Amino acid sequence: MPGFPFPLMVFAAGFGTRMGALTQDRPKPLIPVAGKPLIDHALEIGAQAGVTRTVVNTHYKADQMAAHLAGRAVRISHEADRILETGGGLKAALPLLGDGPVAILNSDGIWTGANPLAQLAHAWDPERMEALLLLLPLDRTLAHGPKGDFSLAPDGRISRGAGGEDHVYIGAQILLTDRIAATPDSAFGLNRTWTEMIADGTAFGLVHDGGWCDVGHPEGIAEAERLLHSTRHG
Repeated sequence: MPGFPFPLMVFAAGFGTRMGALTQDRPKPLIPVAGKPLIDHALEIGAQAGVTRTVVNTHYKADQMAAHLAGRAVRISHEADRILETGGGLKAALPLLGDGPVAILNSDGIWTGANPLAQLAHAWDPERMEALLLLLPLDRTLAHGPKGDFSLAPDGRISRGAGGEDHVYIGAQILLTDRIAATPDSAFGLNRTWTEMIADGTAFGLVHDGGWCDVGHPEGIAEAERLLHSTRHG
């Protein structure tokens, strides 16, 4: 398989507070779903897409994450003093990721169907895009909740704030990192960067060809396992 054209950032530093007791003794990415830790589901998607450089950020119970990833071709961006949020975490990892666009996966989702990263790479247009977010219509998501994140225009641009946000961001994207690198703050969320890109018309969405389940809370584990079972045996 030819090499994937972008480095991959996997977000895995969060506290996982919505998981309650499940994250008292382990970080959320090590919670098993269908017999495999969440982080391994994400790394498997990267491997299947042909990713050749992967960076995982760590903070909460980082020693467990480091031990789990030991011996793999994965670089760790450790946020030692404090958690840097998604934007700050990506900024801190840029020296390991290199220049140019970066593919990103959250480690608390389960995807089925077409490979999320391969879909994004195929649709990426550097002449128009600073961000390409993988989306699903709200009524096709599992364990997410009642609200969408974005509206999706016929030309693929995303927007929000005017009502009618009927698409959900499902934790996979390609992002140009120039704005991230230029941000003076060390801890900030990607939401702010998305807002800037939306205002400039450079933020786009792509509907995922498959299923997705949010595993950000305990109820999502059973939903994700049902999704995987129905895909494998349906």
